[in-house]
Amino acid sequence: MIYQCTLSRPVTISGIGLHSGQNINITLRPADAGTGIVFHRSEGERIVTIEAISRNVIDTKLATVIGKSGLSVSTIEHLMAALAATGIDNLNIDIDGPEVPIMDGSATPFIKAMEQVGIQVLPQSRKYLAIRKPVMVIDGEKRVSLIPSRFFRISYDIAFDHPCIALQHKSYKVNADSFQRDIAPARTFGFLKEVEYLKANGLARGGSLDNAVVIGEKCVLNPEGLRFQDEFVRHKILDAIGDFSLIGYPILGHIKAYKAGHDINHQTVEHLLAHPDTWKLVEFTEADLQQAIHDTAPAFASELAFSEG
Repeated sequence: MIYQCTLSRPVTISGIGLHSGQNINITLRPADAGTGIVFHRSEGERIVTIEAISRNVIDTKLATVIGKSGLSVSTIEHLMAALAATGIDNLNIDIDGPEVPIMDGSATPFIKAMEQVGIQVLPQSRKYLAIRKPVMVIDGEKRVSLIPSRFFRISYDIAFDHPCIALQHKSYKVNADSFQRDIAPARTFGFLKEVEYLKANGLARGGSLDNAVVIGEKCVLNPEGLRFQDEFVRHKILDAIGDFSLIGYPILGHIKAYKAGHDINHQTVEHLLAHPDTWKLVEFTEADLQQAIHDTAPAFASELAFSEG
């Protein structure tokens, strides 16, 4: 957790775009410390560099979309969640289409691709954004708050008027091992009537039971069923990890969300960044790490002496 990381060598992933239906290739390439996560979107001979940060978000209706100079990359949240949860700070991402491939609708294919090449630790310390004061954003029934915590935790509540989902709650402390096991496999989901509407309007061209959980009037239509009993709220947590990674720093704080989605996630990130009195950038040292190892309770630096939310 002290040092920034990237991938050890390049890896290429190919798949179908959920909305475009196009076959899209992305190559994840190692990057130097301090680079951040940067997409290089190509269209013909033109290439536009788009940093994966909040100010480049241009749409959040159906997915999180970043863009610059007339080109965009959609549906970045699953890949961004995989990078954030596994501690990848710096990466160049070459992409030849308008959206990150949907793969199986989860983050697991991205995790497996990164496992093939491994992680490289870089000789520069990592900065964290530590929440110092509570922050809340409300949009109708949707609510997102951040409170101080020594860890990155997400507590999520969803409520749908459907017997397959109904009310679901999960509180999750983010770390690489548990993410791979408990959150990454959770797939994106949608209701059949919504999918039919999107297809009729030229969207969701690549959507199928192979890359999404589709919910009919009374049951899940996927023949294999769900991967988790509460797969829906787990996927919402996955999306939130990806959306909040656009802060540009890993978080030390507790996100509490109710009926939230990409739109209010982005609103919360923007609100947070606009109020620098609510957070502080902190950087750990080797001495902090040794103290954490020997102390019975986590304690890294005096400014992080927060109670767990």
